[in-house]
Amino acid sequence: MGWSYNRLWIQLIQKNMKRTDLKSVAGINSSTLAKMGKNEPVTMGALEKICIALDCRIEDIVEFVPEQKEEL
Repeated sequence: MGWSYNRLWIQLIQKNMKRTDLKSVAGINSSTLAKMGKNEPVTMGALEKICIALDCRIEDIVEFVPEQKEEL
């Protein structure tokens, strides 16, 4: 799987924010939000801006989920 931003979406729900609100408050662009919506990696700079805007730590918004290896 790789990256999961489910924790970020939960944060937004708890703060009664929409993704567009996050874009404005954190100063990130639409392509970053689109990547996060697809659980794709984004820059550390973007994650930093989000953490500052939401007053949280990186582990509060992103999680690395290793892919399961198939056994032979």
